[in-house]
Amino acid sequence: MTAKTTDGPDYASASLPRHLARGAVGFGALAGAVALLPVVGPVGLLLLPAGLFALRGCPMCWAVGLAQTVSRGRLRRSCEGGQCSLTVAGGPEGPVRGRGLRRV
Repeated sequence: MTAKTTDGPDYASASLPRHLARGAVGFGALAGAVALLPVVGPVGLLLLPAGLFALRGCPMCWAVGLAQTVSRGRLRRSCEGGQCSLTVAGGPEGPVRGRGLRRV
């Protein structure tokens, strides 16, 4: 069993296709709610809760989950002794830092 190295929320999905499908359902429901307003009136707003549920709360939560899903298994963050580092998972390459994830 591995220890979790971060205490933040986890919005990642089990797989990238599953996460993209959740996004398609969520954003489709939100767009449908707005697009159907002239046709069915306020009844179309019933799609809003379904869209927010599929996106796990908000579009930003879904986007954060997308980044977590893509990086899961590739990068590991660990903090020891007040120093945090980002390392490539499964490789002895050592810590990487910065936006470009350069090896140090």
